[in-house]
Formats: sequence, C-alpha cells, structure tokens
Amino acid sequence: MPQYCFDALNFIKTPVWLVSPVSENIIFANAAATEVMRDKTLDDMRSGMYSAKAQTLLTMYVPDLKANQEIIEIWTVWRDKQETTLSCRLTLTCAEPHGEVIVFEGLSPQVNAGLKASRSATYQRKKQGFYARFFLTNSAPMLLIDPARDGQIVDANLAALHFYGYAHEEMCRKHTWEINTLGRDILPVMTEIASLPGGHKPLNFVHRLADGTTRHVQTYAGPIEIYGDKLM
Repeated sequence: MPQYCFDALNFIKTPVWLVSPVSENIIFANAAATEVMRDKTLDDMRSGMYSAKAQTLLTMYVPDLKANQEIIEIWTVWRDKQETTLSCRLTLTCAEPHGEVIVFEGLSPQVNAGLKASRSATYQRKKQGFYARFFLTNSAPMLLIDPARDGQIVDANLAALHFYGYAHEEMCRKHTWEINTLGRDILPVMTEIASLPGGHKPLNFVHRLADGTTRHVQTYAGPIEIYGDKLM
C-alpha cells in the first residue's frame, strides 16, 4: 500500500490510524484522526481516562485478527474541546514496506434507544424461558446493567454474587461505577459500549470486591434486550 493510498484516507470523514503491531508506532493518521488526537500519543489514547481494551500489546491481537474476529478498543480522544470516547474497530492488512499493520477505524456514534427508553426501574427477573435458565446456571459471573439509570445493576447471577461477595439484594443496590476502579469515569465507556452494533466485546478492567480487594477481569460487555428491557 503506497503512500498515495494512505493520502486517499484523508477524504474519509471517520478517523483512521495505521499502526505497526510490532513497534506500536503510528504509520499514518488521516485528517479526521489528527483532529481528534491533537497532541495525544497512541498510548495516551489507548490508556486514557475513558479508554478500554482487551490486550495491552498490539501483537497479541494479530492471531485473532487473522482469524477474522471482531475486535473493538475504546479510546480517549478530543472532541468539542473536551476529552471523550471513540470506539475503534481493528483490522489487519499488509502495507509495504511496513509489512503487517493494524488499521484502527473510528466508528460513527449511533443513536441508542436503550439509553432513552428502559423499563428496568421495574425489572423483575423472569424465572422461566431460555434466558432465565442461561443466566441463572451460567458458571461465569454475569451482571445486568442499565446505562440509562447511571449504570444501575439490576440483576446478578449466583456466580457473580460469589465472585463479588454480595447478597443479591445488596448487589442490585449498586451501580457499576461502585465496583469498577475507574469510578464514574466508566459511565462514558458504558455509553460507548451500549452504542456498539451487536455482539459482546472483551475489555479489561479492575473490579473491587465486597472485602475491598481488587481483581483484574476481562469482561464481555454489550447491549442486550430482555423481555423488552434495554440493558447491558
């Protein structure tokens, strides 16, 4: 992919970065990318206040990208004179003479009806049906969260109660920012995840347990509609 092909990316309105997974240097950033990154480095955007990712090293993504798995990172960028979130979809390509490069493509914000119209204030777990059985019996900790209600936890399965160390009633009085060490800075990240088009994205966080200790966790987060409730 010669330089003139890179220059053509300047006509794309969404931010695009080409990054070497080995050196982690930005090979090219189009005009839209330059506008939102300003003086930020790649590490600043990937590790900022509102950032979330599944892997620390970019080389760790390469096998999954070669297998055509969808990977999303959430970056901290500048927009309207303030820091905000940007979801980036990763793809792998070959750009001579650089070899393999990861393309980070910023996703356009989508309108999320779930953030405007949720009935989870009256949410009650339904005891029957496939979802209820899957939720109740799954060995992985699972939380249902309402982004529209300040990240309110509206349900937790038994594995989650054991992991976090709370009774069900106590767990469901909490908000996700009370168990995530990012605190309320997790809310813009949640809003970004809730706007992603389908699927559950693996992201790494540090969560706080009932006894005050913390655990590094990889969460698979995404939007879901259950019995008419728009949740995560």
